[in-house]
Amino acid sequence: MRVHFIVHESFEAPGAYETWARKKGYEVTFSRVYAGEKLPSSVERIDFLIVMGGPQDPATSMETCPHFDSKAEQAVILQAVKAGKAVIGICLGSQLIGEALGATFDHSPEKEIGKFPITLTNEGLAHPLFSHFGQSLEVGHWHNDMPGLTPDAKIIAASEGCPRQIVAYSELVYGFQCHMELTREVVELLIENSQKDLSRAAEFRFVETPDVLRAHDYDGMNQKLYAFLDKLTEKYRDRADI
Repeated sequence: MRVHFIVHESFEAPGAYETWARKKGYEVTFSRVYAGEKLPSSVERIDFLIVMGGPQDPATSMETCPHFDSKAEQAVILQAVKAGKAVIGICLGSQLIGEALGATFDHSPEKEIGKFPITLTNEGLAHPLFSHFGQSLEVGHWHNDMPGLTPDAKIIAASEGCPRQIVAYSELVYGFQCHMELTREVVELLIENSQKDLSRAAEFRFVETPDVLRAHDYDGMNQKLYAFLDKLTEKYRDRADI
C-alpha cells in the first residue's frame, strides 16, 4: 500500500494516521505544501490519499495563503476518486473532498475544540466500516466549518455542535470533520498555534482550555481509527484486486 499525505501546516500533523501507515509497513509519502513541496502530478502510484486539516477553508485564496492552492488540491482529490483510490479528508481535507465533488462547505453551528462525543446515525450504525464505533464515541475536534454534502453522501456521525462529523461519499471516500488522529504530541502543536481561540474558551460551549486538552486520553479513539483504516484498506484491496 502506498499512502500519500497532503499536509497544510506543520501543526496539523498526520498523527495517528501516519502511525498506522508506518506500523503496517506501508510506503508513506508527503506533499507538505507549507514547506513548498509539490502536490502529486498523478495518482497512479498512490493507493491511499489522506488530506489533512488546516486553518484555511476551501475558499481561501492564494493571495491570502500562498502555499495553499485549493483548486489544485481539489483536482488531485477528484483524480484519486475517479481512479478508484481510497481517499480520506480530515477537517479542511473533508471540506476539500466535498468541494471537489461539487458540494460547497458550510460553517458549523458551533466552534468545537476538545474531546466530545459523536453519535452515529442509522446509516452509520448499519455501515460495516464503522460497526466497531458503537452508538457513541468520544473523539477530538478542532474546527469551525464542515463539509458539503453530495446527493449520494451519507452522514455517518454527528455531534451536538456539528451535524456533519463523518461523511461517506462512496465506499472508498470519507470525510472526517472530527480529528481522530490527535495524540498528545499533535495536541501540543495545536495548542501552541491556537492561542487566540483558546484564550476565548469561556465564550464557547465546546471549546476546552489547554489544561483540559492535555489531560485527555487519545489512545482509545486512535485504536478505533486504526480498525476503520484496516477495514477501508481491505475494501480497497478487494476493489482494486491487489
